[in-house]
Amino acid sequence: MKRTLLALAILLLAATAPAQTPPLISPEVHSDHRVTFRFRGPNVKEVLVSLDGTAKPLPMQKDDQGVWSATTDPLAPDYYNYSFSVDGVTSIDPSNFATVPNFLYRESSVHVPGPPTLSWETTDVPRGEVHHHFYKSGVVGDDRGFFVYTPPGYDPAASGRIRCSICCTASAMTRMPGRRWARQRDPGQSDRPGQAKPMLVVMPLGYGAPEVLLPNSGVFHDRALTERNFDQFRKALLKEVIPRVEGAYLVTKDRNARGIAGLSMGGSESLLTGLTR
Repeated sequence: MKRTLLALAILLLAATAPAQTPPLISPEVHSDHRVTFRFRGPNVKEVLVSLDGTAKPLPMQKDDQGVWSATTDPLAPDYYNYSFSVDGVTSIDPSNFATVPNFLYRESSVHVPGPPTLSWETTDVPRGEVHHHFYKSGVVGDDRGFFVYTPPGYDPAASGRIRCSICCTASAMTRMPGRRWARQRDPGQSDRPGQAKPMLVVMPLGYGAPEVLLPNSGVFHDRALTERNFDQFRKALLKEVIPRVEGAYLVTKDRNARGIAGLSMGGSESLLTGLTR
């Protein structure tokens, strides 16, 4: 009798348990390169999706299940950053694991695939490696790191070693030009034979003054803070990062074998460092 009652209780609990909500597919890339974004918010009043390359956010429509969705026009093959605005609050896509690394704000990422001739698509080519280094900065006073990419065939322990030039990308861990290459896909996919000379790519932390990351820091409005950020980045790069790279890797020290590039704030850092050295 007790077993019967227990089985009945279990059956009743199972019958009254709420049904699990199926996971959303977002983003969904269609065969014609349109992309559908989805967000579950039955009590939300408005959801917009902001996407790279669009003039204004796309409004999303809610169905009777409380799921909001929007579908783009066909997109050119590329990686796209996007975010949701949920009743005015910016949010990443909770159904998408792919995010863009950025210390100031987060965005989600979607890949619209293209032909294998595109440099970021996965192909059967020789691949390099990305190495992560850590150190205590005497210039800035914090613990920080930098990434070093080595090309295919680089082996400092072998004979006939490749002597590499150095290209430093400023603001690499925030909004670096190569973020797709080093974060969002398999490193070295762009190592297509004959397209570039073998080189190291050094990607340091792009902030010389970490306080610029604090809410309402006033960076670019506070001239003293902005200049301190640029100055300490330059000192950390020249006095700490590059000497460590030169000590650990076989590199060419000729100025003609050096380059620096950056995006956004990293562009300013590149100009202020490259044109004064």
